[in-house]
Amino acid sequence: MRTELFAFIFLTFFTVSCNQAQEPTQETFPVAAPEQLEPFFINAAGDTIRRVFKTDQDWKSQLNEMEYFVLREAGTERAFTGDLLDNKQKGVYTCAACGLPLFSSNAKFNSGSGWPSYYQPYDPTHIIEKTDASNGWNRVELLCARCGGHLGHVFDDGPKPTGLRYCINSVSLDFEKQ
Repeated sequence: MRTELFAFIFLTFFTVSCNQAQEPTQETFPVAAPEQLEPFFINAAGDTIRRVFKTDQDWKSQLNEMEYFVLREAGTERAFTGDLLDNKQKGVYTCAACGLPLFSSNAKFNSGSGWPSYYQPYDPTHIIEKTDASNGWNRVELLCARCGGHLGHVFDDGPKPTGLRYCINSVSLDFEKQ
């Protein structure tokens, strides 16, 4: 009974804290002002990837309300509501804002967290990690390296071989079937 009560309290707190809108940080994409960033980056395959910089108005016209809330305001969709959570098809998960490949279906696993989870990114250079202290403790926030869109967070409780759990909002992703 005590274990069930603890689990209920933990899950209630976790779900409430993850579902609250996070205050946008003072930083702009991704960790510096756009004029301080190179307009491109080189990925692990040696390809040159151009960054995408748009005004808030441009993003609002491109994204729906929930996509804008999550990708541009670092919000979080409710657990177990995302359309890609139970997707078992083979393919590549891309950024919903700019189309950059982010995760392969080969790295997806069922974490039970309520959000799609992966143990490694498609290409490590396609993801930017940033410290997020918005909920009163430090977490590692994940951003798309091309457009700076908020994807989710990474935790160190994932499966082998990496031991990582990239916990991603479905609304941050599109899926390209193989």
